[in-house]
Amino acid sequence: MVAAAVIIGLICALVVALAVIATVKAVRTVKRGVDQAVTQARRTVEDTRLKARQFTQAGPAGEVAELRLSLRTSMRATQEVLRETQKDDASLTESLALFDRLSAHGRELDEDLRKLETEPDRERVAACLPDLRERTKQITHSADSLRFAAQDRARQFAGDELSLLSEQIRMETGALRHWEADDADDAGAGAKDAEKTGAETKAERPAISGRDASRQWGYTWEKVKRPESPA
Repeated sequence: MVAAAVIIGLICALVVALAVIATVKAVRTVKRGVDQAVTQARRTVEDTRLKARQFTQAGPAGEVAELRLSLRTSMRATQEVLRETQKDDASLTESLALFDRLSAHGRELDEDLRKLETEPDRERVAACLPDLRERTKQITHSADSLRFAAQDRARQFAGDELSLLSEQIRMETGALRHWEADDADDAGAGAKDAEKTGAETKAERPAISGRDASRQWGYTWEKVKRPESPA
């Protein structure tokens, strides 16, 4: 009885532990999904705000919003492409490492641009813009280069794989239709036999060289000589 009680207690403890683990994992999954949704919502709101400032505010303030929007769009697009492509191409690990280093500069630049949005001194904003514009150009150009290279690499691999697959399918369809090749060989052999038989028959048949004695009236285009009447 004691052993049975111990076993039952262990089973109950194991079930409770598994239930707790499953609950914790479910909570973490839900929390991760909520965090991602909140982050995406914040990005959308921020991008919408920057687009509005870009078109509604003229001068340095509008350009600052344009630079931030251009930076964020390029970095986000490159990040998505590299992460998705790296799942199928492990050689992009180094590219992701380089992008992480570039992202540090991108975050620093975005923070500098964000601070200028609330700067009341327009002259200071205008004085800082040339440097910020150049930094934005360098970072977005580097991010775009990584993204374009990853996309071109993925397209090249897809093209090579498709060509190889097409060749394999062509060979497989030929193997499945093996009887066509057999029929073609049989037809060729039959044609050669018929040609050979015809040549032999032609050689045995005598050539027509004049009137056929077995026909009384001769050929239709020859005039028949009438017998002479008795005197």
